[in-house]
Amino acid sequence: MLSQRNYLPDQYDLSDRLTINHNYLIQQFSDYQEIFKDIESLAKRGDYTLGRPVNDFENRICTLTGSKYCIGVGSGTDALFLSLKAAGVKEGDEIITTPYTFYATIGAIVTAGARPVFVDVRDDYNIDPCKIEKAITSKTRGIIPVHWGGFPCDMDSIMSTAKSNRLFVVEDACHAIQAEFRGKAMGTFGLTGCFSMHPLKNLNVWGDGGYLVTDSSEMAEKISLLRNHGLISRDECAIFAYNSRLDTLQAIVANHLLEKINFITENRISNAQQYDEQLKEIEEITLPNRPDFTKQVYHIYVIRAARRDDLKSFLVQRGVDAKVHYPVPMHLQPAAKSFGYKKGDFPVCEALCDSVISLPVHEFITTEQINKVCDCIKKFYASS
Repeated sequence: MLSQRNYLPDQYDLSDRLTINHNYLIQQFSDYQEIFKDIESLAKRGDYTLGRPVNDFENRICTLTGSKYCIGVGSGTDALFLSLKAAGVKEGDEIITTPYTFYATIGAIVTAGARPVFVDVRDDYNIDPCKIEKAITSKTRGIIPVHWGGFPCDMDSIMSTAKSNRLFVVEDACHAIQAEFRGKAMGTFGLTGCFSMHPLKNLNVWGDGGYLVTDSSEMAEKISLLRNHGLISRDECAIFAYNSRLDTLQAIVANHLLEKINFITENRISNAQQYDEQLKEIEEITLPNRPDFTKQVYHIYVIRAARRDDLKSFLVQRGVDAKVHYPVPMHLQPAAKSFGYKKGDFPVCEALCDSVISLPVHEFITTEQINKVCDCIKKFYASS
């Protein structure tokens, strides 16, 4: 018997019982019959592996982001991992990143052979660029900033530090499709920009999928080889590599969603603004600063709340799918024990993990539902 069972079905069951949910996939794919038509064509062609819809998707992403190249891969995690491998990361190298992120960011660094070196964050949830310089050593090869929740990092400062220290930057833009910093698309600042199409991302597919963008022909060529066994052709292998191809079926789904990406982004921004307007006057709630020169796309709507755990329970009991992203920072995870970090090393990050709460913000939540969530929050603090 497996010691680790699949915990996800229980999570799905719990979410299904809530009325205002983070999960919106039934609504988003209510027109699945349209996708089935394209999948039927796929079944008749049989180009399941790196078929023409993958090429179409990659070309459309280049147009969307203004990038020269896009490579579809198996997941956002693989986009990060393959970027690091293509950049020449090897055993003993160090990559600077944030402890306030999803596990995949750190997993990609470690499985590429490098050691993650953490830098504390600012109150906007993103890596503090003023603290990166002190973390640089002779072993440092690159920086992975994470645009957390679709909130752009300060890329001017990060790129300046990277350039002066001859470091590469790989952007973890898995949350940040259509996000911008000073009018420039996230994912287009660094050597590569890496994106996820996990089912709950803003642009999503029916399983795992990801892609990366780059303006470097050298990186594009290397990653194209790395994702497909190192094959130049059916009969010639340039390097022995990996299998991380974006499936043709998933590219079909992604192409379908790309038709709706502006609707998705605009509605998430509008919903976040409605939350901000109602929550900004509550003393116990802290909203992050939202600079005018950034475009945030709200993969997650995150705020800080006093008595966070009690508030979360209060909301869930009233049918609101409040979540915590994430209660334990990366440097305090069991998997990070060998890195030698301890509680107190990154106080801003740790304070965030003790106080953040995420509210449903997807494109299908209604104004009435947003009002209900905000009313519940107001009642909780009024009765405290």
